[in-house]
This record gives sequence, C-alpha cells and structure tokens, in this order.
Amino acid sequence: MNDIKLFESKQIRSSWNEKEEQWYFSVVDIVEALTDSINATDYLKKLRKRDSELGSYIGTNCPQVEMLTNGKKRKTLAGNVRDIFRIVQSIPSPKAEPFKQWLAKVGYERMQEMQDPEMSLDRARHHWQQLGRSEKWIQQRMTGQETRNKLTDYWKESGVERSDEFAFLTNIIHQEWTGLTVKKHKDLKGLKSQNLRDHMSEAELIFTALAELSTRQIAETEKAKGVNENAIAGKKGGKIAKDARLALEEKTGKKVITDENFLPTSQGNSKLEE
Repeated sequence: MNDIKLFESKQIRSSWNEKEEQWYFSVVDIVEALTDSINATDYLKKLRKRDSELGSYIGTNCPQVEMLTNGKKRKTLAGNVRDIFRIVQSIPSPKAEPFKQWLAKVGYERMQEMQDPEMSLDRARHHWQQLGRSEKWIQQRMTGQETRNKLTDYWKESGVERSDEFAFLTNIIHQEWTGLTVKKHKDLKGLKSQNLRDHMSEAELIFTALAELSTRQIAETEKAKGVNENAIAGKKGGKIAKDARLALEEKTGKKVITDENFLPTSQGNSKLEE
C-alpha cells in the first residue's frame, strides 16, 4: 500500500509493508521536509559524505522501495521508523522534534486502522476537509474510490497481479474516456507527485467512476481473465464514459477535462472551486 503523508504541508511518500507490518518512508522526502532544501537529493549525498557513520548506516539498512513517483511506481531510498529516527538525528533542524512526534503518530494511526478500517476513511475525510474540499466533493471522491476498489478487486480475482499491470489497465480506461493518458492529464493540470484524483473536478471524478464502474460490469459479464481480456473490457467501459462526456459537452458547451487543480494559486494553473 502506497500513500502520501503530510508533514507541515510537505508530502512524504510512504509504503506499508504487509509482511513486516511497518511503514517505509522516502528518505529524500524527509530530508526535504526537514531542511527545505531546493535539492534534497544533493543535500543527502553531502550529508552521507560528511557523516561517514550515517552513510554506512543508510547503505546497510535503507532499502530501495517502490513508491508512487509522478504517477508511476519507482524504487526510492526508504527507511522504516527506526532508520528514519537515526537519519533525523544527523540533520540539524528545528523541525526534528515535531517530526519525531509526527512519525510516531503515523505508526500509531496505522495500527488503529488495521483494527478498525473505517478509521482510515474518517482520516481521509478529515484530510480533505483540512485542504478545503467541499463536502460534496469529498463524498464524490470517496464514492469514486469505492468504485475503484471494486474494480481492482475484480482484477486481482481474474489473474491481474503486478502493479505495472494495474497501471496499464488504469491507463487504458483513462485514455479511452478522456483522450489523455494519466501522465498527460497530470501534465495538463500541472501536477508532479500529486494524486491526479485529488485534483479532479466533480465532473472528472464522476466520469472516472462511470468508466471504472462500466469496465467492471462488462468484465464480470464477459468473465474477463488476465490483462488482455481486462484491457478489452477497459476500452469498452472507457468508451461508455467517453460517449457520455461528449454528449454533456455538446449540451453545455463546457469541457469536462480541464487544466484546473487544487494546488496553491502560485503553483497551479487555474484553481478549482474549493
């Protein structure tokens, strides 16, 4: 499970290891959050050279872990809570102590969510509320996520296993209904590591959900198995949403796919209504 955590508005990529039952966090993201460095990768390299003991520790203990980077899973240097505490000790920053408290809180919350999965939904809602999303948008976002989860559950049951296969099928559906790949859609909105769905308008969320709902029901009806058959179902499901999008755009004269996002005005293109 990959996720983006926020520490003082800074994004920290993370990955939950089911087998070990512990979080792994992106070391570069943490360095950037603590130092506000323009080039966190370069800062980390210099830190490892300056502190040879730390450099040896990182090389021995910190693995490369797949995390979402610009919409794709890529391996990045990561550490568990123990490793991150060790790294934080070597970084002179007034944020070190607040960060340690934040790190402990993240671990505690995950253990709570494992006992009561509904808590993760409550935290997601609270997170979006803090970012200023309307209740209407939040409800649509959560409904769309439920639709997405049902589709990925079907894919798993039908023989789709690898993360790149999930990304491939998702891209087929998305490109069919939007006319854009996921990456092109993110580029249009001026997004980098941010989650595309978190920056969709209400209409974009609704049509995404329609495409994925249609895909799942078609796949179930046709008993699609494996990547190739599910890809065919994905194109059919995406086309249903595409036809609906074009019909709406013809009636309203407004484009469903936009460059608008929820980024701060200085970072974004044009801003969605909060």
